Amino acid sequence: MQFLPELTLLGAGLVIFIASLRSTGAATTRNLAIGLGSAIFGATLLSANQTGKLFFDAYQVDLFSQVFKMLIAGAMLLVLLFGQKLKGIPEKIFPEYYLFLFMSVLGLMMLVSSVELLSIFVALELSSFAVYIMVPMRDDSGKFRFQMEAGIKYLLFGVTATGFMLFGMSYMYGLTGSTELSVVITKLSTMWDTPAAVIAMMMVLSGFFYKLAIFPFHFWVPDVYEGASNETTAFIASVPKLAAVALLIRLVSLISGDGQMIVNILMVCAIASMFYGNLSALVQKDIKRMLGFSGIAHAGFVLLGILTFQITGYANAIYYIVGYVLMNLACFLVICSVSKKGENVMIEDLSGLHKRSPIMAFTLAVGLFALAGIPPFVGFMGKFMLLAGALREGYLLIVILAAINTAIAIYYYLSVIRVTYCSSPEERGVITPSILTSATSVFLLAIIVFMGVSPQCFIDYASAAVQTIM
Repeated sequence: MQFLPELTLLGAGLVIFIASLRSTGAATTRNLAIGLGSAIFGATLLSANQTGKLFFDAYQVDLFSQVFKMLIAGAMLLVLLFGQKLKGIPEKIFPEYYLFLFMSVLGLMMLVSSVELLSIFVALELSSFAVYIMVPMRDDSGKFRFQMEAGIKYLLFGVTATGFMLFGMSYMYGLTGSTELSVVITKLSTMWDTPAAVIAMMMVLSGFFYKLAIFPFHFWVPDVYEGASNETTAFIASVPKLAAVALLIRLVSLISGDGQMIVNILMVCAIASMFYGNLSALVQKDIKRMLGFSGIAHAGFVLLGILTFQITGYANAIYYIVGYVLMNLACFLVICSVSKKGENVMIEDLSGLHKRSPIMAFTLAVGLFALAGIPPFVGFMGKFMLLAGALREGYLLIVILAAINTAIAIYYYLSVIRVTYCSSPEERGVITPSILTSATSVFLLAIIVFMGVSPQCFIDYASAAVQTIM
């Protein structure tokens, strides 16, 4: 039972691989992927209370890892549900696409349980290389072929970040003589005033910063978001971020705020991410690029919870990243529905959406309102708790700058809503989402509102999960 989610994913990958060897219809492949995704989510629920260590203590199963596995599987299932038609992917490679998606999720689930440097590296590479292949897997029958360039950029930036991380791991091993995370951090706790320890830690963190799109490891975001298919971008913008936050918390929680130099670097990264992301998003015309830059800003907000080095701060960071994933998925659900043949959606393409599809317009409005931090949605409560926690720890300057960034973000989020509700549809046709897409939309709306109105139960559960790794 301890390894049940991972075994289920391996089995799902095997089933999809067999399907790729046969002439399976597109609809059958899609339904099979959704069924397997549901089974994977069910497996994470069944193993939620499992604890133990595997593979010579390199793999730890605890409440913290199991919670994130449930979140990863749930986010993946949502992407499968609203992206079921895969309009931007050639039908002949549907099985291969789902195979790489499941393998990437397998790597992410392994990542949240890895407590040894080499196992972290292997899990991160498994999750990353599958996505590197998914990005160019886009229908190129039209004039748009930017996915090839996006795939190359994603690969090159990813390999570079991984190289930094691996170099930092070698430093850690050289300084401590061990690859076990708890031993490494314990021995490094007396060395945080030495340049070698600081450089080693920042190099390792760079690998996770790349996944989270933290400044200055953000350069891949706009091009990859624009070049990948809408369904692939929805996956990249949500699922890997959950695993990155999980491992970032597991790593930073062992530092306990002892390394002031590392704290200062995290503060600079948080502020730079917020300002760069929000200011760049102001001028975007492609909604995926806009959401990409806003994701950089939101990653900066997540660091505010990490910087507290307190259980409450880590729990707030988990609450915020879960809320961000739900808000982001609500926006991508609309993008996938509005896009007729899988093409990119410009902001002007949303003109008069409230008349063409009221439920899609409302879903987009709620998602953007929540991202902007407007009550009563989860985005407002998440930002409020992060700012309050940072203020309690004495980070007054960061709180002020974060509040300024919230005001900046409101402008471009509300600009999209204005186009959606305050313009005529012109000659654009009516959009009729499927029953499954509409049901997914209603679920996302309900959970976004519920988490915003009643956050305490989520915070308590996240705090209990974090306590298991402290």
